Amino acid sequence: MNVQIQHLYDIAQKTERRIIGLMSGTSLDGLDVALCRISGSGPDTNVILEAFATVPYADELKADIRLIFAKDQINFEHLCLLNPYIGRLHGQMVLDCLQTWGIQPDIIDCVASHGQTVYHAPKSQHQKEKFPNATLQIGDGDHVAAVTGIITFSDFRQKHVAHGGEGAPLAVYGDYFMFSEPNENRILLNMGGIANFTYLPADGDATNVFTTDTGPGNTLLDAYARQFLNKPYDEDGLLAASGTVNNALLQALKSNAFFEAPFPKTTGPEVFNTDYVNDAQDKSQTQALSNADLMATLVQFSAETIVNAISRTIQGKEICGNANSHIFRIYMSGGGVHNPVLTRTLQTLLPDCTFGRTNELGINGDAKEAVLFAVLANESLAGGRTSFGKREGVPSVTMGKVSFPA
Repeated sequence: MNVQIQHLYDIAQKTERRIIGLMSGTSLDGLDVALCRISGSGPDTNVILEAFATVPYADELKADIRLIFAKDQINFEHLCLLNPYIGRLHGQMVLDCLQTWGIQPDIIDCVASHGQTVYHAPKSQHQKEKFPNATLQIGDGDHVAAVTGIITFSDFRQKHVAHGGEGAPLAVYGDYFMFSEPNENRILLNMGGIANFTYLPADGDATNVFTTDTGPGNTLLDAYARQFLNKPYDEDGLLAASGTVNNALLQALKSNAFFEAPFPKTTGPEVFNTDYVNDAQDKSQTQALSNADLMATLVQFSAETIVNAISRTIQGKEICGNANSHIFRIYMSGGGVHNPVLTRTLQTLLPDCTFGRTNELGINGDAKEAVLFAVLANESLAGGRTSFGKREGVPSVTMGKVSFPA
């Protein structure tokens, strides 16, 4: 047997594994690096987050990625060059974090690398009959493995697409394994560039669990913060707080078939970008809005589309505030939790539900998505026995391609 395959087999037999999860989202802030100690699998998965860091991307790297990010036409050579470059960069970031934490690479069982999404094209979006759902993440796993010397799982989303999913969101799998709780209906709301949530019913039935995108989270807010403030985001929502929501623009922004499509569904900055906002302003004749009013309206847009999706999910179900019912609790994570205007609006629009943060569940909310990919790698190694039913978009599959370091 090849020594690398034997090593992989030995890791799979262990009662506990140390796995580093890597995540870089559409906000392009940087690479989240989560060192996890994981035992069990499936619903018996137990995760301890031993260390976490976000390694910021340099402005030059952000600019390089934006040349190809969510664009229909790109320089193909630039894409080709970035694929190994980002893989090697992520590998070095892992080594730098391990050195900072005083941990030797040889005690790490594997790396679980999401890569950097550069284009997301579900069939509902591209509308080309002969082509399936598609998504593309770069940062090749072979290069991560070669730089770190650690077995690497990567390219998780392709198996999901191959079995009829849209390649996202994948949080349904990790959220169910880590955060389901008997007698409490839960919404795990992640507000990254695109907002998504996982529904975890109190009965623990995996066939009723799903994750869906809701629309923009921070992607439009951050785009206009760069334009108006020359900053990566609207700190503490101060610009939005100083403005007034324009209802005409808000209704134009919400006039997209995506918002009424059935769950689960996915989207991305390919749809929700500054061109989308410009079109909505043209339709609503609001081109002269002040910066503050535009930002306030965009926050309301994110909040209302999140709330509408959650309301559709809990409609007709027992929710908090009803006598003798299970509590329906919303746990928030992602960059949006740091925007008080956004979080206050959510709570105002959902007064019958209680809100908390993922930190209360034992996992740092900022680390949650990186931890997810560590859990997915663990499931590929030691699990794969949980059925999520026959629903479209939630295939019962294990995910991740294996790259050996030599």
